[in-house]
Amino acid sequence: MQEVDEEEEQQQNIDMAADSDPESEVFEITDFTTASDWERYGIREFVVINPGTNCEAIISESKCNLLLSSISISLANSGCQVPMFVQIQQKWRRVYAGECQGPGVRTDFEMVHLRKVPSQYNHLSGLLDIFKSKIGCTLSPLPPINIAIRFTYILQDWQQYSWPQQPPDFDTLLGGEVGGVEFGKLPFGACEEPISELHLATTWPHLTEGIVVDNDVYSDLDPLQAPHWSVRVRTAENPQCLLGDVLTEFFRLCCRKESTEEILGRGLAEEEVKENSDISSALSKLTEPAATVPISKLSVSNMVHSARKHIRRHRRIDESPLNADVLSSILLYLFPDAAVEKSSENSKSKAAQSNNCGKAEQNKNSYDNLFLQLKSAPSDSLTYRLALCACLVNYNHGGLRAVAHLWQEFVLELRYRWENHYLIYGLAGGPPDLRCCLLHQKLQMLNCCIERKCARDEARKVLEGSKERERKVSGGCQNGRPVPQSAASPITASTSTREVSPGKSWDSWSDSEDEFFECLSDQGEIETPHPEVEKHGSKSKAEGRLHPYNNMTLLNSTEPLYVPVTQEPAPMTEDLLEEQSEVLAKLGTSAEGTHLRARMQSACLLSDMESFKAANPGCVLEDFVRWYSPRDYVEEEVIDKKGNTVVKGELSARMKIPGNMWVETWETARVTPARRQRRLFDDTKEAEKVLHYLAVQKPADLTCHLLPCVLHAAILKLNEEESAEDIPSVKKNIQQSTCQASKLLHPLNHDYKKLEDFINQLMAMETVITRARSLKAKFAICEGAKGEDTEELEKFVSSLLEEPEVVVIGAGQGPAGSIIHRLFVNAQRLADFTSDEAAHLAPLDEDFGLDRKPTGGSNKISDFPSPAGREILLRTCVPRPAPYSKALPQRLFCVLMNEEFRLAGAFSSDTSFF
Repeated sequence: MQEVDEEEEQQQNIDMAADSDPESEVFEITDFTTASDWERYGIREFVVINPGTNCEAIISESKCNLLLSSISISLANSGCQVPMFVQIQQKWRRVYAGECQGPGVRTDFEMVHLRKVPSQYNHLSGLLDIFKSKIGCTLSPLPPINIAIRFTYILQDWQQYSWPQQPPDFDTLLGGEVGGVEFGKLPFGACEEPISELHLATTWPHLTEGIVVDNDVYSDLDPLQAPHWSVRVRTAENPQCLLGDVLTEFFRLCCRKESTEEILGRGLAEEEVKENSDISSALSKLTEPAATVPISKLSVSNMVHSARKHIRRHRRIDESPLNADVLSSILLYLFPDAAVEKSSENSKSKAAQSNNCGKAEQNKNSYDNLFLQLKSAPSDSLTYRLALCACLVNYNHGGLRAVAHLWQEFVLELRYRWENHYLIYGLAGGPPDLRCCLLHQKLQMLNCCIERKCARDEARKVLEGSKERERKVSGGCQNGRPVPQSAASPITASTSTREVSPGKSWDSWSDSEDEFFECLSDQGEIETPHPEVEKHGSKSKAEGRLHPYNNMTLLNSTEPLYVPVTQEPAPMTEDLLEEQSEVLAKLGTSAEGTHLRARMQSACLLSDMESFKAANPGCVLEDFVRWYSPRDYVEEEVIDKKGNTVVKGELSARMKIPGNMWVETWETARVTPARRQRRLFDDTKEAEKVLHYLAVQKPADLTCHLLPCVLHAAILKLNEEESAEDIPSVKKNIQQSTCQASKLLHPLNHDYKKLEDFINQLMAMETVITRARSLKAKFAICEGAKGEDTEELEKFVSSLLEEPEVVVIGAGQGPAGSIIHRLFVNAQRLADFTSDEAAHLAPLDEDFGLDRKPTGGSNKISDFPSPAGREILLRTCVPRPAPYSKALPQRLFCVLMNEEFRLAGAFSSDTSFF
């Protein structure tokens, strides 16, 4: 049964005229498989013979018959009962013919494919005629024919159901009217409709020929009366989503190699130097003996800032990558404490309050601890906010040049805060948190330097005030005569220099390597002379005491053992720790290298020993060990000569090893309080190192530093949006993605290919959430609404996202069916009315039974469009080929579409006597 149009017939004649040998054709045998094409035959297991990849299609009818006869012989000889097919005609037609043999039964599989539906077969009546003529049954009356019908309707018009997620107003963003709220959030949602089509399948599974009428004049097949409805949605391929675009554009910066100077241009720096010549002479002015200007106004940082402000006034707008208003909004979001001019004390208290609030927020929301897994930064930190700003600036405000401009301004702001003793807002106090990203550690290190610098300056002011009061008490004279300078109270190098050069302040000498460490204590120092020493008139006295330690006394006297004021250990970032480890490892295992390594590692121990000696005159190593490492001082009860039980202590065996570093360090330790010691942590040097490290970072390096924070923010955004939609599959994927991200982001050298795949996963989750929102909007599921219908609709929408096809409960009469009906009706109204009339349409009446007529017309508007596809299945059991043969199943599957007409028949015959 082969039918083709005129063009195909001509091609057939040409192929038949060609003299070709069928045995020379190459074929491929496909194993057992399943496919939708084979469901038209009603089978699931089969063997297919296809032409070879480089071979021509089997179009000649003689070749087709030859292959089919060969298949029939092979099945009969082998006794195989599996259906076997051969592909014929052009491959795009997907036409297969075949045969299946069993004991006394043979089934022939035949197929017809046309491009257009013949008018006489465009309805059920014509298809029944084909089926009856094919089976050729002579019985009267003919056994009943079972009919199953499925019509598919496609909805593509969503004009009255706009996509709820509106993209932001980019014109407003580029205009600079962006506040902190916009910069603090990542965009989310689709810029286009993520649901392209809705396919409604109306099914009549059990019909007979006499029950339903469908011909070229009239049809009983009303979709609203179909007992079964099922729906599937067709999604848009890779819809544009805001979060995915932002992440992708930011990730691309990792591959850029340009430096900030190359991006912004060398002329900018040259112009700054040319227009402000005071910068080049700033250092010489600092060293002038008599400065008439306060030293704070002559610092290099202030020179740079004044020049920058001057340049901004004369710079053309088009030369700046970032608009001035946008830049101000960003800096105000990053540094909100700069909104009002504050003193360093107010800034410090403000930063402390913000840090405490940040910790409280972390306790409230468990997701804030996600930065520990991703090695990013807390969600309320400056680093996290900087990552969001850099991401949005790159996407909305100029790309790479804008990011370079923002980073340059950010580093200058940090230098300004270092020079002027302002703590950096949004950073937790204490040493750098090694669990965070390296950039966050660097910012924390700079904040530590500012804290130490402020503490040291405060200590100097207190010391200066106390000495000034001593001078006033002494009156500066003896017996009415002025006292020489040498007889007055001791003057430090700093004060003497300050008197020689009045123009200099304490700040100018804070950077000297010879400057002592001025230590502060919450409880204050107890600087009282030792009673025994004072009694004998010795000049030695205790310095740098905090408080007595557990009521202990010194071993060689009855004096209490005091806890000394010590220097805090130097904070370090992970790169400095790695660098230090490499230096120590390079010293080798020689005796000299081991000794040098021990000396380098005992700098803090030496400082603590010197402080302890200053606070406890007359102490011994055992006293220090009792306080510093109690486990290394072993005590036991013994009986003395008088028979009394006394407690005797001694150093542990580890401390008695010859060449022990503790013993050697104790012997070399001097009696020096903490404030007179060389600083363990040179805040000035470390701050300049941090600022230099930040200044030389390229935008690509900055992107790599901030990428964990950006992905952290993206995961939080996805979790927030998913919580509103409650999609189980997305929730599970977010948890899996979090574990995957923790493995990708912890190594210092990131795998960019895996990171790109990870970003694609985040984009896929965003797409699913936007699809859920689109479907909820179309099915009128409001947040907070409750009821049986709402729960049923939510379950229906969730199933549409998870399953390929979903059954509509209640068909056209159920809650979901009513909404689907309304969607089709509205689409039909828009299709049948003119565009001008459609713009003034009134809302659709709730009564779907009303006649809806266009203006000036009298024909009723159909609720549904013409079916995009019609599938009709005809089945019966009749004896073939003779009336006395046994009754066997006969089947014809028909597909009628706009540009396709396909018949797939399976006709069985009795081979017992034939």
